[in-house]
Amino acid sequence: MDILVQKYGGTSVATPERIKNVANRVITAKNQGKSVIVVVSAMGDSTDDLIELAYQVNPKPSAREYDMLLTTGEQVSISLLAMAIQAQGYAAISLTGPQAGICTESCYGRARILNIETERIKKELSEGKIVIVAGFQGICQEGDITTLGRGGSDTTAVALAAALDGKVCEIYTDVDGVYTTNPRLVPQASKLEVISYDEMLELASLGAQVLHPRSVELGKHYGVEIHVRSSFNLNEGTIVKECNEVENKELVSGVAYDTNVAKVALLEIFNVPGISFKVFQALAEENIDVDIIVQSIGRDGKIDISFTLPRPELEKALNILEERVLKPIGGKGIVFDDSVAKLSIVGAGMVSRPGVAAKMFEALAKEDINIEMISTSEIKVSCIINDKDIEKGVKSVHQHFGLDKIG
Repeated sequence: MDILVQKYGGTSVATPERIKNVANRVITAKNQGKSVIVVVSAMGDSTDDLIELAYQVNPKPSAREYDMLLTTGEQVSISLLAMAIQAQGYAAISLTGPQAGICTESCYGRARILNIETERIKKELSEGKIVIVAGFQGICQEGDITTLGRGGSDTTAVALAAALDGKVCEIYTDVDGVYTTNPRLVPQASKLEVISYDEMLELASLGAQVLHPRSVELGKHYGVEIHVRSSFNLNEGTIVKECNEVENKELVSGVAYDTNVAKVALLEIFNVPGISFKVFQALAEENIDVDIIVQSIGRDGKIDISFTLPRPELEKALNILEERVLKPIGGKGIVFDDSVAKLSIVGAGMVSRPGVAAKMFEALAKEDINIEMISTSEIKVSCIINDKDIEKGVKSVHQHFGLDKIG
């Protein structure tokens, strides 16, 4: 069976006309002899509309009911797409995540896929049907519906391709592919023909919204190439795959940014063994992701610990740190800043090239942008800056590395 998995985002199915356009693309693939599985997101802004409804009836909705509500958006789009395909004389069936056998951990809001029971999908494909699966959702061991978090439909699609031994997963969105930065912010951004899994994973994790990070992880682990394309034209997009050194000639492949960031600092806490564990274990137990961490050298037996985390988690994190960390261990207090943003450069070419970070800092200095925190790895450099400076910072760094001249 020649399996092809396609995923269409919310903008691609936002209207009946766009749903019919997707149906035509899917039928074209079917007529090429493919066994087609289509993963679909909720229509347009319908997920945001559902979120607004939830908070209108309950300012603090339970996680279970919140997931139950949000998954209805995808159920609408998969059934409408199945109808559109059937209207053209082709057999199609829509399946929710649970019906498709997508089993997740028992975690609402951001569950991870544990395994996919593929019997139902294989049966429908063997009968010649186009199978349309709701993205972003699955079912846990307790029998409850769970969601995979924002962008989780990408993860659903790549996971299905991996489970069914598909070699390629096509991700259709409202842009032509992966760009050196957000083309809406920097019109001079260049489209990349190919990017490595590692580079794409870093870009996705650092704020680039083209692909969900977990989908890239799965693609890399199972060797599924990801083809990012536009659903509004027939242009070739960007291939995400394992790349050799020759294919990664550029020093920097892209600039990512994230304005959904906050900075927290614990002041003058005792510098004793296990103190960092106590701080970050308390946050980890509540599933709060922490990113850049800086610990001061300290004096008089006390240190400051600063770190960044997602802005929506700030209030929750402050309460946890106050009750479970500062009260037991003492300290001067907690300060925070929710007016920061993260600016990052990513590139496999920088691992053997000194001076990359300095070049980035030079670009920011030219715009009189202050750097508050820095984090580096073999293929990325991230800086925390004031969120008011993010646009000019991205444009300056992008130009400084000549990314508008790629391609």
